[in-house]
Amino acid sequence: MENTFIRAEDVAKELDISKAYAYKVIRRLNAELETKGFLTIPGRISRDYFFERFYGIRKGGK
Repeated sequence: MENTFIRAEDVAKELDISKAYAYKVIRRLNAELETKGFLTIPGRISRDYFFERFYGIRKGGK
């Protein structure tokens, strides 16, 4: 089963960036979610939201 959230290590690998910069990316995405009223977990980001924001891919191919 695929995890709902991805961590900085996964973001770093996916984007070929440093782990430190991956944390910055996650903080920015989490800040976006917080402004929309969502609760967030520091150091983790929703897998679906990450792929939607970076690749325009939504779950179910929409």
